[in-house]
Parts: sequence; structure tokens; C-alpha cells
Amino acid sequence: MCNLYSVTKGQAAIIALTRAMRDTTGNLPPLLGIFPDYKAPVVANRGGIRELCMMRWGMPSSQFALVQATKKRAAKLDEKGKQYDFKELLRMEPDGGTTNIRNTESKHWKRWLGVEHRCVVPFTSFSEFNKAAGGDVWFAFDETRPLAVFAGIWTDWTSVRKVKEGETTNDLFGFLTTEPNKEVGAIHPKAMPVILTKPEEIQTWMTAPMDEALNLQRPLADGALKIVATGVKKDEA
Repeated sequence: MCNLYSVTKGQAAIIALTRAMRDTTGNLPPLLGIFPDYKAPVVANRGGIRELCMMRWGMPSSQFALVQATKKRAAKLDEKGKQYDFKELLRMEPDGGTTNIRNTESKHWKRWLGVEHRCVVPFTSFSEFNKAAGGDVWFAFDETRPLAVFAGIWTDWTSVRKVKEGETTNDLFGFLTTEPNKEVGAIHPKAMPVILTKPEEIQTWMTAPMDEALNLQRPLADGALKIVATGVKKDEA
């Protein structure tokens, strides 16, 4: 599961690659370490416009996941003899979001797979964690960290992200994962992000019918990535 990445290329490079028609990010500095629930730049289909904008990382978790988390909280309250209303407890259950989406057959995710909810997520490197390999292992195409994008989805959602915030409404995003290629599989054998490198792939993801777009949910070719840093929470290069 990829829960850490960076994007160090500027707005001009992102717009050139993704053909974004509007930029609402303001001054976008290099982001050396983007973690779950952080705001990050995405290029999203919004109201018929391809827009470069900031969104919060982590799509709404499934109702099943929230119910299971609420049951755990309820069990702790039971142990303490405290009274509660389960429905209200569920409504206020904090949901930090789901960062990576694999099962595109799930009804939970299918509602956001249409063109109007698609986005691409710019990145220059991403990390997979492997304790035996030294912690965070950063992958990029080469030492210069060329720009590419993850295939993503987004939505506008009202929920409790953090207890101290209460209910908030946010634009949220996540990106698809797939089987790993050779380089990533050696570090994280379960999955890697769905990566798009060519303008025509981005165009397909952003405009094509669902069945055609989901053909892009495949690993990069073996040899396409290399390890560029290890054991750090930010890719400083």
C-alpha cells in the first residue's frame, strides 16, 4: 500500500503533461513527503473542466469498515459501563479515508469510476515500506525524478475526518492499485499504484468509458522503476 509520495515538479510541468485547463492551486511549492489526509495537487474532471486543484488524500471508507470500527469503540464503552447511541456513534466515527483502491468491482467504488469523478495525481517518486529493506523505499523512473501521474478518483464528501474537527466537507481523492512489477514486488509484493506516463494514457483515463479506462489498471513493465532513496520520510532530491 502506497501511503507516501512526493511531487517536486511545478505547475507548468503538471499542466503540460495533463492538459489541465484551469489552475486553482495558487502557489504550489515542492511537496517532498505527502502523507494520508494531507492536501495535495490533483488534476480532476470538475464541471466539464480539467482542473489542477488541491484535494485531501483519502476517499470515503466503506460502510462496512466504519461499522467495524464503531463496534470496536462501542465495545470499549461497554467495558467502561458507558451509555451510547450506536447510530450516533457511527455517524461520528472518524474516517481518515482510504488512500488506495484495488477492488474496482466493489459497489462502494463503482459509484466514483465514471468520467465525472476521475482524476490523475501528479508524483515524482513514491514510497513502499519494508522494515527489512530499511524502512521507506522510494521509487522513481530515474534519479532526475521525471513527472508522471497515478490514476485516481475523487468526490466531494461530508464526514468526520478527525474528532477534533467534527463534521467537515472536503474534496477527497485516492488512486488505484494493481499487481506490482518486479522492482516494487521485491519490496512490497501485494500492490503498486496504477501509473500513467503518456499523455494518451491520461486522456484515456480522463475521458474513456469505464471498461476501456480500467484496462489501465495494470503494473508498469519490469525495469521501468528504480530505487532512488531508502529510510527517509521525505524524498529530498
